[in-house]
Amino acid sequence: MFFKLRKVDWLIVGILALFMLFSTLLVRSAIAPYETEFQGYDVKTILFYLLGFVVVFGMALVDYRTLLRYSWYVYAAGCVLLVMVYLFAPEINGARSWFRIGGLQFQPAELVKVILILTTGYLLGKKMGQPLQFRRDIIPITMVTLLPFVLVLIQPDLGNAIIYLVVLVGMLWIGNARYSHVLIALTAAVAALILFVTLFNAYNTQIQDYLEKHQKLHWYQRINTFINPDQASSDDRHQSNYAKIAIGSGGLLGDGYMKGDLKNKKFVPYPYSDSIFVVVGEEFGFIGASVLLLLYFLFIYRMILIALHCIDKRGAYIIVGIVAMFLFQIFENVGMMIGLMPITGITLPFISYGGTSLLINMLCIGLVFSIKLHQEKYKVE
Repeated sequence: MFFKLRKVDWLIVGILALFMLFSTLLVRSAIAPYETEFQGYDVKTILFYLLGFVVVFGMALVDYRTLLRYSWYVYAAGCVLLVMVYLFAPEINGARSWFRIGGLQFQPAELVKVILILTTGYLLGKKMGQPLQFRRDIIPITMVTLLPFVLVLIQPDLGNAIIYLVVLVGMLWIGNARYSHVLIALTAAVAALILFVTLFNAYNTQIQDYLEKHQKLHWYQRINTFINPDQASSDDRHQSNYAKIAIGSGGLLGDGYMKGDLKNKKFVPYPYSDSIFVVVGEEFGFIGASVLLLLYFLFIYRMILIALHCIDKRGAYIIVGIVAMFLFQIFENVGMMIGLMPITGITLPFISYGGTSLLINMLCIGLVFSIKLHQEKYKVE
């Protein structure tokens, strides 16, 4: 059984090893200004990565078609977890998204991303590459995504909820959606966005009062800061402004490792998590940020190559879903730090501190390897 591991993409494994090195160093630098609050996060990052590599190779040995066969049961279990976390989990930072298990935390919304990719891949696989029908295919698949989308949105966890929709769009596109359906969807999305911005500005005060009354003011602050940056208060613009200043001050080569001025003075919130790209830009400059983005490009490119060589279309659909998830998270995290995207709770894949997100990301890579390793078995059946 273990001889199959020789067929994994070792370049991807090498990139993951580099991500582990970078993540550990960056998290260590990010927590340095804090005396006790976040101490040990760098060591935990290494431990989570070591466990993550076990997950990668363990998942690679599992035939992904077995998971597809039971995808509906797994989907149901994922939805149950989302309901349970909302009903029974303690509130952390204004959201009910985490289960506490001993000294560890588990976020079901992260796991459901993989579950949705598997379930959508299973449904698309039934079409065998035929064009998708709007009523018979697109609507049912969309409904499968909307249920966990709503369950996560009410936690509230806007970041993961948006990722669900991005994965859906990416997989429908590769699943052979008709161009007319794509045009209708794009038109509807643009119209909805325009309507949202118009209504948000028209009822700005009422929305602010309502969300403040229900202790969700941070939603208003993030959206208003992005849509109306000139009207937002200095407190609301704090994270966005200082992130851009810190990245800009890094220049070409950066201030040097552990020497980021704004980071060390604690002007940037969550530098070990959501804002870790600020540490990259401030301490390693444009060159360091470019190297990291180049690694991401190579990482995504290798997964796309695996998808292109898939005989089983379901495997290709799953990989595209994983690629769409990673691409959006990278774009959103970097974009919100340089002012191109609104501030959300989306972390930088494989770099930001976070045990659940890292293990789920490693599980996704193991799933990609499983698809690569079991294509030959699929051929002879």
